[in-house]
Amino acid sequence: MYTLKSTCSTTKARLGQLNTDHGVIETPIFMPVGTLGTVKAVSQDQLVEQIKAQIILGNTYHLYLRPGCDIISEAGGLHKFINWDRPMLTDSGGYQIFSLSENRKLEEEGAHFKSHIDGSKHLFTPENVVDIQRILGSDIMMILDECPPYPSTYEYAKNSMELTHRWAKRGRKQFLETTHHYDHKQFQFGIVQGGTYKDLRIESSKFMADQDFEGIAIGGLSVGEPIPLMYEMADLNTDHLPNEKARYLMGVGTPSNLIECVARGIDMFDCVMPTRNARNGMIFTRYGKVNLRNSKWKEHHDLLDPDFPSDLCNKYSMAYIHHLIKANEIFGLAMASVHNLTFYLWLMEEIRERIKNDTFGEWYPEMSKQLDKKL
Repeated sequence: MYTLKSTCSTTKARLGQLNTDHGVIETPIFMPVGTLGTVKAVSQDQLVEQIKAQIILGNTYHLYLRPGCDIISEAGGLHKFINWDRPMLTDSGGYQIFSLSENRKLEEEGAHFKSHIDGSKHLFTPENVVDIQRILGSDIMMILDECPPYPSTYEYAKNSMELTHRWAKRGRKQFLETTHHYDHKQFQFGIVQGGTYKDLRIESSKFMADQDFEGIAIGGLSVGEPIPLMYEMADLNTDHLPNEKARYLMGVGTPSNLIECVARGIDMFDCVMPTRNARNGMIFTRYGKVNLRNSKWKEHHDLLDPDFPSDLCNKYSMAYIHHLIKANEIFGLAMASVHNLTFYLWLMEEIRERIKNDTFGEWYPEMSKQLDKKL
């Protein structure tokens, strides 16, 4: 599934390619998050034509609860249901169940939880999350895992990791003993856990590498730990993951985070930050972060970045954008969302080109600092 094409001579950055029946994914790559079958405030046409998204992400927990597996099965799978003909990844819902700490109970069998919609009771097991994702028809499915909170005691992180390992074996067995429902092949990724404890992270990395998943994700980071610690754990994990498989860091992050983690050997990312921040008036640019609600833009009648390919940058004045955002006009929020995703995918393309030309190592430290500036 994954082909390593080249590497950076001075960092762990990798240029690769993921082959799926719905298309080729060039890595490093960022996946826009379409939790409920849609990327918030963004159309599928915009994802393809403006943003240049190669793959999007859906969420098993949310789609299972609404609209439900029956509806999606009747439609012929999630690709047809949402009219998306490019690759798609579905998370297992483990993180969402983790976030429902007051409404869930973890047992060896699986995770019992109450729906956030109507309070109904449900059970996710390593086996049925495979079955659900067979119905969804994603190109890449994730195993069921437990994401420990930060901070966690060593004992909690170890027990949680071992539970994830046992669930991983069951989930892999179910995957290998079942087949796809539609006319395309599916792949399954394992998930490394272990909290922020080095020995557990190494142990989990080696365990997941031994299970012969098609790819391996790094979970349990970006859950409140200091950013340098996140980098340290990601760096440690990739030291112990196989070169011939894709590495996916779940739920990360800012543009600066992405660059820093590519330098540490990560291939794939997802995060709600581009669209969530956009709806709160924060956009990312080549020169730093911009708070569109800031009164400094009220009388700024110039374009933000005339050479950047988004309407927000090259078509409308900052004074107008500021007005739309302050007034919570849907057009402004949608335009900011499209811009942020366009920027993230532009950044990934720039990173790939830098790795290809072997200039990434000298470019990324200063670029990482620049992207983190507040304008």
